[in-house]
Amino acid sequence: MEAKDRIIVALDVDSLDKALKLVEELNPYVGLFKVGLELLTSEGSPKVVQTIQEAGGKIFYDGKFKDIPNTVAGAARAVTRLDVQMFNVHCLGGSAMMKAAQQAAEEISKTQGTSCPLILGVTILTSLDYGDLVELGIYDELNIADPEELVQVKRDRIERLAIKHLAWLAQENGLAGAISSPQEIRAIRNYCQPEFLVVTPGVRPKWAAVGDQKRVMTPGEAIKAGVDYLVIGRPITKPPEEISSPVEAAKLIAEEIAAAI
Repeated sequence: MEAKDRIIVALDVDSLDKALKLVEELNPYVGLFKVGLELLTSEGSPKVVQTIQEAGGKIFYDGKFKDIPNTVAGAARAVTRLDVQMFNVHCLGGSAMMKAAQQAAEEISKTQGTSCPLILGVTILTSLDYGDLVELGIYDELNIADPEELVQVKRDRIERLAIKHLAWLAQENGLAGAISSPQEIRAIRNYCQPEFLVVTPGVRPKWAAVGDQKRVMTPGEAIKAGVDYLVIGRPITKPPEEISSPVEAAKLIAEEIAAAI
């Protein structure tokens, strides 16, 4: 892939007009556009997908499906009919659900003669850290006095959950890859098959604000760690004042990616 093709721009906006403006401006400089819950709910999924496709954009449908297997299979059929390039499900939905999504997408793709979308498993949201996982009851508080050891143990536990359980389950159930924090990229590369894709949000160039992401890397660091695709929103769609435009931001990120490949 060219450097620009690894960039997925997150269209986290509330109207199709705003999304279309970004697509028309950025399409020559990026690979795909992620349409998420805000835009899909505001405007309606088929309308959003069709409008962006007519403008030349390729789509990562960020629906994050998580329900009983039969319901998710139905959603997978529906989104596959829209001829998107990627969509995702929550690994925490379980093996049966992931397998049902993959089988449903393959069936529809074969029927309509299109390529099967890449289905990605969401491991642990990048906005969550160890404290959040304690609050959710997944882990217990740690009583470790040494600050460095405490940080390492927390990191190891998150990695074990995200990679050795959730990413591995996604791979075993036929999914194309996983969406995970930048900090888990190397572990997925070491633990899963080489063809298993890694797609990561939580990517922030040094010139961009971290925002609500808690486990981040720069684009260059993520590429060197072995990521396939980078999901980037605000650093491109709302760049800081010193970056003149979304196009300039995308170009700078593509240059950083190219230098790291």
